[in-house]
Amino acid sequence: QVWLVESGGGLVQAGGSLRLSCAASGSIFRINVMGWYRQVAGKQRELVATITSAGSTNYADSVKGRFAISGDNAKKTVYLEMNNLKDADTAVYYCFVPTPGMNYWGKGTLVTVSS
Repeated sequence: QVWLVESGGGLVQAGGSLRLSCAASGSIFRINVMGWYRQVAGKQRELVATITSAGSTNYADSVKGRFAISGDNAKKTVYLEMNNLKDADTAVYYCFVPTPGMNYWGKGTLVTVSS
């Protein structure tokens, strides 16, 4: 019923930049919040950033000043611009849309930062 289609993952050198995209489609109508989580192999999934439909954002301390989340309400799309990437940013990044009835997750896109 709801699809979260992610794109933009890949291999990037440390210090480089990458931009992730996630587009929501299907039965979902009004989206108040979209965000990104990431999961490193063997560790718990952690919140990276969120944005509301009004444009309010928040970030994990580890990415503040380096990552920027933005959204397009009409396209039901959220972006994550990642700058000055570090080895520790290597993870599977998941698009996340919480709603009153269900929390939706993308399938994940792998970001690999190489030294």
